[in-house]
Amino acid sequence: MSRIPRILTALVLALVVIAPAAAGAAGDREAAIRNVIEQQLDAFRRDDARAAFAHASPTIQQKFGDPAAFMRMVREGYRPVYRPQAVEFRSLAQAGSRMAQHVFLVGPEGRAVIAVYLMAKQDDGGWRIDGVYLEDAADEAV
Repeated sequence: MSRIPRILTALVLALVVIAPAAAGAAGDREAAIRNVIEQQLDAFRRDDARAAFAHASPTIQQKFGDPAAFMRMVREGYRPVYRPQAVEFRSLAQAGSRMAQHVFLVGPEGRAVIAVYLMAKQDDGGWRIDGVYLEDAADEAV
């Protein structure tokens, strides 16, 4: 066997081994990010400020200082996040050093938005919410 076919065979074998592992890692990351957002949404439903605040990144926690101030901000400025009638996870994309999880939400007044969750990976390997911004989604459906 010549050298070129051996190299190609080695590359193909490496891809067969590495590709599923990379896909699995991406799936694990997506599941972990989704879990953090779902847990925070559940904490908002229960009015559990401490639990909701625990899913915020250290940067966000420092900005708001305590769970009560954080919950007040969400209640007043992010009604679709605070009390969604519908939740549908959409795309996950790289956003600089963070990940951006797009979530379609219908708020308590029926307003449809895309909540873009900026997710920051922590030193322990976990994910925390590092900010959310809302985009109008009136033309979209669940």
